[in-house]
Amino acid sequence: MSNMTIESGDFRKVLGKYPTGVTLVSSQDDHGPFAMVIGSFGSVSLDPPLVQFMPAKESGTWSRIKKTGKYCVNVLGEHQLELSNSFFDKEKDPFEAIQWSESTLGSPIIEGCVAWIDCSIGDVHEAGDHYIVIGEVQGIGATEKDDGPLLFLGGAYGSFNKDIGGN
Repeated sequence: MSNMTIESGDFRKVLGKYPTGVTLVSSQDDHGPFAMVIGSFGSVSLDPPLVQFMPAKESGTWSRIKKTGKYCVNVLGEHQLELSNSFFDKEKDPFEAIQWSESTLGSPIIEGCVAWIDCSIGDVHEAGDHYIVIGEVQGIGATEKDDGPLLFLGGAYGSFNKDIGGN
């Protein structure tokens, strides 16, 4: 590793130039459904199908997910900003105000999300103040609607403008 000192504010500012998708990583235990908002999600492998997300080491929600051995990644749509924000409110249970169904593994699939990936926990690697959690994909699904994903860029939420070209 480099001996160069990088200030956390500078690091956040520079990395804030790169957009991330907004996901809700959900699970369920004896106390009911629960979830955490995650921007650090991505695919790892097609064969076998693997994905990853990176929870903070001190996250109590991650501790609960780890104990279940399973989770579902809900890719939030551009229309779900309010839903995403509801998971930061520690006074209310957001699951009381939203519609969801159980995945094959028993994790919540949030109604209206643009895609979902049902996983069992594979490898977990330490990485600084976070973990890299490898999910072994057990099921997938996507909406038939043409909704775009909810994105986060430079400290603000937005959506993808499909009119600028591409495939």
